[in-house]
Amino acid sequence: MLYKTRGIVLHYIKYSETSVIVTIYTERFGRQSYIINGVRSKKAKIKANILQPLFLLDMEVYHKPKRDLQRVKEAQNAVVFSSLPYDIRKSALAIFIAEIIYRAIQEQEPNAELFEYMYNSVQMLDLKESGLSIFHIYFLIHLSKYLGFFPNNNYSEEKCYFDLKAGAFMQIKPFHTLFLDKEQSLIFSQLMDFSADQHASIKISYKEMTELLEKIIEYYRLHNTGISEIKSMSVLKEVFH
Repeated sequence: MLYKTRGIVLHYIKYSETSVIVTIYTERFGRQSYIINGVRSKKAKIKANILQPLFLLDMEVYHKPKRDLQRVKEAQNAVVFSSLPYDIRKSALAIFIAEIIYRAIQEQEPNAELFEYMYNSVQMLDLKESGLSIFHIYFLIHLSKYLGFFPNNNYSEEKCYFDLKAGAFMQIKPFHTLFLDKEQSLIFSQLMDFSADQHASIKISYKEMTELLEKIIEYYRLHNTGISEIKSMSVLKEVFH
């Protein structure tokens, strides 16, 4: 049957000379893989340039339950971006965020709240003029809410060390190494409380951003089995250095 759905592009690989297999998080069916034939030919009905990481699509798809590969009848941009494809920092963030979503979310089931959070976040990234160096950290913290392991924000002057294993703030440093120091814990707590507009007010150096991001990736690894090596981290570090 044919269905209309919105989608967020996560990943694609070449399948043949002109075809690709693209992974898209859809509003109607959750994560799905689609084979698109002829996408890289001159007469392609669906152009390859709309299949970039985090591009937002309006789609008409064929869907059969429990099928590994679905097919796309039509796809077009749902949103015409003003800056995301042209700003190297935003493009790097899009690649990184798409990889995290691709690895963290495996369910072929719809989740309306999760979809809206991601869809709106992509539009926000396109429009942002400040706070890019912390946007992805804010995004990951709040994405964890929809994945089932949002931290307990019990931060205080006394409980000022965030334990990555426990997902909560502690009074004393844990005996293991998987925790945030006092400065990192304060920023982490603020990002949990701040709105999407407020987080840009946090000033953070490249070194602080890198260290905090690595710890949050570790937090994801501890609580989500899909997260292993994040290949786009090296590109992200280089772009923001």
